[in-house]
Amino acid sequence: MQVVGAVPLVVRRLGLVEYEPTWAAMRAFTDARTDATIDELWLLEHPPVFTLGQAGKPEHLLRETGIPLVKIDRGGQITYHGPGQIVVYLLIDLHRRRLKVREMVTLMEQALIDCLADYGLAAARKDGAPGVYINGDKIAALGLRVRNGCSYHGLALNVDVDLAPFSAINPCGYEGLQTIRMKDFGVTNGVADVGERLLAHLERLLAPRPATDRP
Repeated sequence: MQVVGAVPLVVRRLGLVEYEPTWAAMRAFTDARTDATIDELWLLEHPPVFTLGQAGKPEHLLRETGIPLVKIDRGGQITYHGPGQIVVYLLIDLHRRRLKVREMVTLMEQALIDCLADYGLAAARKDGAPGVYINGDKIAALGLRVRNGCSYHGLALNVDVDLAPFSAINPCGYEGLQTIRMKDFGVTNGVADVGERLLAHLERLLAPRPATDRP
């Protein structure tokens, strides 16, 4: 654990952890928050699992694979998590950091874009489709839940994850959307290295801004 920044931010590196207990821990953390609770970032990987957002359509799971499907309370449709994919959960008091939900989403996308740029990859947003893309193919997904002004869930970046399970779904609800990973572009750095770079960009962008700096 470390505490960084002018407004404290706890970073937890959890390793490979099961999805459902981690989801329960995020909800419990958020339910127990007070004005004095320090924000946290959780860096981790999950064993293979599909997650379906609260308004998600089950038909976006195209076939059975033996991989468990968990219906959860974030926004968005269906996605896949597995080893080789970085997941960061952002347990953030948005009011404290003067962030609106849309600004938070933009911040997460920017951290991913900046991280990928460190490896020579030019990534971009796509209008109406949250996440980060390279040449129209999706390399990172994100989804949040905000309760009482505090966020949980977060983002997932494909480093060297097995892409085969993505063929069993319409990723994020988009038929025919191609999912890619950093390894496809010759990046040999592992999840530990990429994860630290991504954390650094998130910490930088989450630094509190004066009210006059708000859009």
